[in-house]
Amino acid sequence: MVKIHNFGAGPAKLPEEVYDIIKDELTNFDGTGISLLETSHRSQTYFKLNTEIQDVVRRLLNVPSNYKILFLAGGGQGQFAAVPLNLISRTGTADYVVTGTWSDKAAKEAKKYGKVNLVLPPTDRFTGIPDVSTWKLDPNASYVYICTNETVHGVEFDSIPDTKGVPLVADMSSNIMSKKIDVSKFGVIYGGAQKNIGTAGVTLVIVREDLLNQALPICPSILDWTVTAKNDSILNTPPMFAIYVMGRVLQWIERKGGLDKMAEMATKKSSLVYKAIEESNGFYYAPVAKNSRSKMNIPFRIGSPEGNDVLEKEFLKGAEARGLIQLKGHRMVGGIRASTYNAVTVEEVETLVNSMKDFHKQHSK
Repeated sequence: MVKIHNFGAGPAKLPEEVYDIIKDELTNFDGTGISLLETSHRSQTYFKLNTEIQDVVRRLLNVPSNYKILFLAGGGQGQFAAVPLNLISRTGTADYVVTGTWSDKAAKEAKKYGKVNLVLPPTDRFTGIPDVSTWKLDPNASYVYICTNETVHGVEFDSIPDTKGVPLVADMSSNIMSKKIDVSKFGVIYGGAQKNIGTAGVTLVIVREDLLNQALPICPSILDWTVTAKNDSILNTPPMFAIYVMGRVLQWIERKGGLDKMAEMATKKSSLVYKAIEESNGFYYAPVAKNSRSKMNIPFRIGSPEGNDVLEKEFLKGAEARGLIQLKGHRMVGGIRASTYNAVTVEEVETLVNSMKDFHKQHSK
């Protein structure tokens, strides 16, 4: 069997080293003689793990002491509702910067709970991020919402926008822990773990303490950050195994050199793919503007900017024969998409690039 190289956008590849740890701990966690899967969430064993994982998050991101670190179920879509339910009460309105599918879905969800101002003109083509000087921000907004990396379209913020004192909320599901960020510039950061830092089932939320105690009366307790914070993320039985896996991935990041190393590798891996696209003389086409190209999710078309269905299917079939899997673009946009998250190695990306070059050579005769 050929070696598998997983470029899936999520659930995504986990570090092989973490799998080895999970195997060793699966049936005897922390010397208890039983699996974490059957351990009480009210046990000292789980309390210790819960604190340990919060601590590694705080270390990696240098999270200030006035921020709470929460672990919630419900994925990113749960937070699409949780954000307005927890924050929109102050003024009843919020600014949404829609740069792709996920921020668009978040804005539509928020409209159920208050007024949403779309900072950018509506579009169904997401190929970049307009300069902040063109944004129509409302100084009366309860918060400004962005998605720092759009998984579907491959659009990524390369800097943190200045929101003039209005709390900035960021969905970082697919690029969290890929580089250092200044947490103090955000009111709230969240990310579903299954893309870059773990497996499906848990969402990491980092919220500034002054933004707690503002939830709408209709906010369910399970989505209320204040209630979750008061209960140290153990309001009910949490997604313990997903939290544990996330913790082991974060510890792996720390051992491998932390976020400086992750950022270095992200630049190296994405540059390899973008270089292959740029040097193909138009055979491969990247739809995203260069200053907004994601280092985590790289979409591209084959044959033309609109793509060639026959060539793309052939490429995917040939790639899979080489063990390069989950490269098919999102169903909404088609084409090819390579996700080069932290766990994807440089060697795997080089294998992909060699496959791209071989396919180009084969079809340029």
